[in-house]
Amino acid sequence: MAGITQLAFKGLQICRSSVVTRNMSTQLPVLYSYWSSSCSWRVRIALTHKKIDYQLKATSLLTKDKDHVYTNDYKEVNPMQTVPALQIDGHTLRDSVAIMHYLEETRPEPSLLPQDPAQRAKVREIVELICSAIQPLQNVGVLDRVGNDKRLEWAQEWITRGFTALEKVLSQSAGKFCVGNELTMADVCLVPQFFNANRYKVDLSPYPTIVKLAEDLGKLESFKSCHPYLQPDCPPKVAKN
Repeated sequence: MAGITQLAFKGLQICRSSVVTRNMSTQLPVLYSYWSSSCSWRVRIALTHKKIDYQLKATSLLTKDKDHVYTNDYKEVNPMQTVPALQIDGHTLRDSVAIMHYLEETRPEPSLLPQDPAQRAKVREIVELICSAIQPLQNVGVLDRVGNDKRLEWAQEWITRGFTALEKVLSQSAGKFCVGNELTMADVCLVPQFFNANRYKVDLSPYPTIVKLAEDLGKLESFKSCHPYLQPDCPPKVAKN
């Protein structure tokens, strides 16, 4: 895989950037991640963009799998029993947005936030729109409660409502990336949500700005190398499609 080397070791996948990194600790961070989790994908992108080596611990959201979030051992890692969780610098962080901000504050280069205060605020606005107003309403836990008969309709409704607002915001803020011409946390959050929209067969024709941004971002190595279909826990039959 270009740009990143992945080695299996005792149930962990060691993800090494192709560029030597300046780590805060000699011990590699451990990322608990599930292949199709958009929240996990955000963190994988951020770590890769910042050229931070890490160990990936595949942790399923399904109880049928061996290593899943509902075990007592994982509950000690993350009491919410969700992914991602990142163990880094002697800390355990349990939310993708909090993790991105921690990485930005402790390893500021390459940056994921612009210097201009107004642009920073716009990035945070887009991050919250995606991570608070769209993704939580179509995650696996919610869809399981909705039930099989209604889950697709439910996911499509909330993604569509969110994308309608997001398209308007991005049409005013975007340049090469979501906010101007710098890659930011907004871009890191957009691509996984775009993947979810395709996964749930949302009609994307009303959202040309979202589509162009996401497709262009998807060509970048830091996004491609972290794709769900390339994760060690992705089912082979899914990865082939």
